[in-house]
Amino acid sequence: MLIDALIPLLSLIALEVILGIDNIIFISILADKLPASQRDRLRYWGIGLAMLIRLCLLGFISWILKLDATLFSILNIDFSGKGLILIFGGIFLLYKSTKEIFHNTEEGNLDEFSSIKKGSFKKLLSEIIILDLVFSIDSIITAIGMVQELWIMYVAVITAVGIMLVASKPISQFIQKHPSFKILALCFLMMIGISLIAEGLHFAIPKGYIYFSMAFAFLVDIIQMKKIKK
Repeated sequence: MLIDALIPLLSLIALEVILGIDNIIFISILADKLPASQRDRLRYWGIGLAMLIRLCLLGFISWILKLDATLFSILNIDFSGKGLILIFGGIFLLYKSTKEIFHNTEEGNLDEFSSIKKGSFKKLLSEIIILDLVFSIDSIITAIGMVQELWIMYVAVITAVGIMLVASKPISQFIQKHPSFKILALCFLMMIGISLIAEGLHFAIPKGYIYFSMAFAFLVDIIQMKKIKK
């Protein structure tokens, strides 16, 4: 009995952690806009709110399931509540990622970049909440498709968020230390944005392909970095 529950629990925790990588990268990049003294607070608030949103959504499972119902159709494409949230979330993620890449690579606008880099805690936190909501709905619907027991979902979400809290600071420090990885992370978020839009339009791109391609690009970057050091 315990083993029967343990296998789906561990599988769901692993899936939640993988899906949470998007959250960590986005939060880490936004936290870099704040003074060093406020970065940890933004990370903890962002990830903590992600857990709170997920737990609240689990309490409204019947409502979540209704998000898959078709609201209207355009050009033979059915649009549901979930689909619209994913589309708008994907567009927002594409916009933010493209904007960050521009300001990190455009050398002629250093003054403008300096002013943007400062940011404000409340504004950045509001942007994180928007993406937390998008990723949380996607995560919860995935969880519902994997397991039936509600307690397994709660335990998986809380455990995954705990792992995210521990991993967020090292990942953030690594991205800050290596600018090339920051651009790579932003490109990764762009791919996730495209994936969200495609999923909202019922052209689902297997996430395994995305994560594998980014893992390969990450490995190439590591090899190049070690070669330069030598």
